[in-house]
Amino acid sequence: MARAMFEYTKTILNKVSFDTTLFCKEVQKALQRLLPYEIEELKIFIESMVQQNPELNTCLVYLEV
Repeated sequence: MARAMFEYTKTILNKVSFDTTLFCKEVQKALQRLLPYEIEELKIFIESMVQQNPELNTCLVYLEV
């Protein structure tokens, strides 16, 4: 089930990537729900999204632990 949550999170982030505020909120939710190893994968996924949409780089602050 945890893996399904990770895939769901990626889908949601793709859908809200047009709005930086929504994207940041969804990143915060994901960090509360996902397992530690999934958070590492999420960081890689989000970094690749930031390369495509540079305006999303403000959300990287939430990924720094």
